[in-house]
Amino acid sequence: MSPNKFFKHEGPWSDANDPLMCSDTGDWRSKRPVVDKDKCIFCGFCAIYCPIQVMEMVENSYFSPDLAFCKGCGICAKECPKDAISMEPEGDFKK
Repeated sequence: MSPNKFFKHEGPWSDANDPLMCSDTGDWRSKRPVVDKDKCIFCGFCAIYCPIQVMEMVENSYFSPDLAFCKGCGICAKECPKDAISMEPEGDFKK
């Protein structure tokens, strides 16, 4: 028997017919990703591995996080093969 007979969705997130729930970060994030545009080779690994898909293309030359939704998990920085993303303390930035 096919599992789709019993379950509406194949995976845990979405079947691409329903919108995903997006919540803004608020003020609880402790670190944010900072992209060094000169080191970025535009490979897209940060966007692929970001669990909430907040990495956006900028001018077809580098990726940058949408900080309104970024949770600060640091996966993008860990997956970047050129160390172009660093996690900086949130307190270093003026609000």
